[in-house]
Amino acid sequence: MVDISLVTILLPSFCGGVLILISHLILGRQVLSRGIVFMDLAVAQIAAMGAVIAHIMNKALESSHSHLQETFKNGLETVMPFVFSIAGACLISKLSRRAAIELEAIIGCIYILAAACILLVLASDPHGAEHISDTLGGRLLWIQWSDLQIPTLATITLLAGLFLMPQLLTGRLFYPVFAIMITMSVKLSGVYLVFTTLIMPALAISGRVGIKSWITGYSLGIIGIGTGLMLSSLFDYPGGASIVVMMAVACALFRVMVKSPATVSP
Repeated sequence: MVDISLVTILLPSFCGGVLILISHLILGRQVLSRGIVFMDLAVAQIAAMGAVIAHIMNKALESSHSHLQETFKNGLETVMPFVFSIAGACLISKLSRRAAIELEAIIGCIYILAAACILLVLASDPHGAEHISDTLGGRLLWIQWSDLQIPTLATITLLAGLFLMPQLLTGRLFYPVFAIMITMSVKLSGVYLVFTTLIMPALAISGRVGIKSWITGYSLGIIGIGTGLMLSSLFDYPGGASIVVMMAVACALFRVMVKSPATVSP
């Protein structure tokens, strides 16, 4: 018997995960075709660094409780991650033209540098470990319907843009669009789940083309999200980590059980 109350509690989390998956499979296939697999980790970590710096700056303003100061603090928490991630994506875009051979190694260095900066910035914060955990693992289990309004609008805008201009992600616009979508996803789901939804379903259907490949990719992602959330709720496991494990299992089983196509296409 399905516990209706449990389903009601998990429904916003499930919808949030699926919403992230919708845009991430599209972006993930583009990432694989460009050969910049670690870009998502780097941009997500840079966005997280922007959020951490906004958090530290807001702590410095805690002594003031004026309405203007509160508005500024809220705006800072919203804007800083986007500023950092777009700047990071633009840097990677420039590097992709000037250092193509070493690009993956450089992106890896950017990722680890951003991660190290987060540790240094939060070293003296008594709640630093908790903040790092939220940044990496996310808070998907605790999101409300209101948290999905802006990401839903952004996803619809992306899909409409691709419908009207299919080449939207094949040029330089890919990098700022990627940064914007990843930044919103990090806030909802954390760095680990962002990487998982971007790469695992896209990797599982790598080399496949046509509508069936998209249906397969989304189905694998939805299975991972649904089973991960159920595992998390039944055994009190972290939501993000549970989804990562279950999506990995679903995608790995698909690759093992289903014969890969003879030719690989982007």
